[in-house]
Amino acid sequence: MRSSYDPREVTLLLKDITGLVEPLPAEVRERKIQSGTHYCEMLPLEYRPSQRYMLAYQNALDHYAQATATAVAVLAERLYRKKGASLVLVSLARAGIPIGILLRRYLAKTYLTEVPHYAISIIRGRGIDRNAIDHILARHAPESIQFVDGWTGKGAILTQLKEALADYPQLDASLGVLSDPGVLTQLCGTHEDILIPSSCLNATVTGLLSRTFLRGDLIGPEDFHGAAYYAQLEPEDLSEAFLHRIESCFPSVLPPDDAPKAGEPRGPETVQAIAAYYGIQDINLIKPGIGEATRVLLRRVPWRVLVHPDYAGADELRHIYQLAREKEVPWELSPVPLGNYKVCGLIKKLSDV
Repeated sequence: MRSSYDPREVTLLLKDITGLVEPLPAEVRERKIQSGTHYCEMLPLEYRPSQRYMLAYQNALDHYAQATATAVAVLAERLYRKKGASLVLVSLARAGIPIGILLRRYLAKTYLTEVPHYAISIIRGRGIDRNAIDHILARHAPESIQFVDGWTGKGAILTQLKEALADYPQLDASLGVLSDPGVLTQLCGTHEDILIPSSCLNATVTGLLSRTFLRGDLIGPEDFHGAAYYAQLEPEDLSEAFLHRIESCFPSVLPPDDAPKAGEPRGPETVQAIAAYYGIQDINLIKPGIGEATRVLLRRVPWRVLVHPDYAGADELRHIYQLAREKEVPWELSPVPLGNYKVCGLIKKLSDV
């Protein structure tokens, strides 16, 4: 599988389907998804950022590189205490890949250890790539393997991971993430809903890779899940620049443990409250947290954006407002308590349009 990453930093257990699938615009994909086609059977047409949006991304990087680097360091220390030098990182493609590389760089710098790092696909409703898991298990002790990703939204992928690994009882089903605003895991860099700058962009900050793909006509029973390489975006690739910027901010002193506050609402409770207030039957249309709300605006057909009243003027939401303006999506102060989430994206139910 091609990517713009150094293959020494990540082994991509993905099948290259470049040129075999025509990317579809968000409106077309959304209608197909809501008519029953699984999202993994299509590829999205990549959003090409406007000049204003790139300024918002640069602002995010300037303001939140340090917070992201600190979360990387905290998570890396927790993983190292848990697994030691035998640690094997398995990131969930594609958002988890830059996180896995940053964890690997931190451990190399701090403990002089080069940990293996694989990237594999997991798809909501379809499960994990079993061929990729078997490939890793043939090469590494199961107790060394640790799955990592960027953030938890409402916990769908964490739930999917636990379900998928029921057939692999020898594997640790925990998921290490930088940001866990849903209060779903202790294996995180922070419980704050931080803006991880890589969430602001798609392929141009994740090795020019598409999201992962699974369809029977192109992915055979012995194949890894698929992905495409966007060579046409090479002049705009910021993947290494992003990694370098975060790495340059790795802290020498770590903050105190970020324990969740007593009574803090968990992600599923917040999502259910939003669903009840707006009469949303399908909770998959509710995407809480900065990372997930950004994805809604980049890849889906948004209905509206809910903003935590305490963070309405926060710098980390600047790119959200820019995307909402570009796509003419209304935003409002959330009438429902959002807990740790600073923002929530709601997807339009197209049958109502």
